[in-house]
Amino acid sequence: RVQLVESGGGSVKTGGSLRLSCAASGYTDSLIYMAWFRQFPGKEREGLAQIDREDLRLYYSDSAMGRFTISRDSAAKDTVYLQMNNLKPEDTAMYYCAASVRRPRYPLALRDYGYWGQGTQVTIAP
Repeated sequence: RVQLVESGGGSVKTGGSLRLSCAASGYTDSLIYMAWFRQFPGKEREGLAQIDREDLRLYYSDSAMGRFTISRDSAAKDTVYLQMNNLKPEDTAMYYCAASVRRPRYPLALRDYGYWGQGTQVTIAP
């Protein structure tokens, strides 16, 4: 089994930055992709960014492009980050880390990610 634990959420003002962390543990050798999603109340989870753990290939959704950056820890490849800059009130959501043991059918395919963290709340004040 694989466990994912997010950290780094919190409350900041508009224009501020946050860096989310996701630490994977357990049978992590099986993981190929890791990603970040977010979820607004009453909505389906929205993909933001994914990273191939081996070749570090990246993909960003339109929502994340330009303000969010996904990266893998240079020393610990079981840890990924989401750097979020110029945050806006509409970024307020629960943010989740996810991992997949196979290449998603298409980038950020929600149902291809089988492992999920518990989520971390991000709140952006006006």
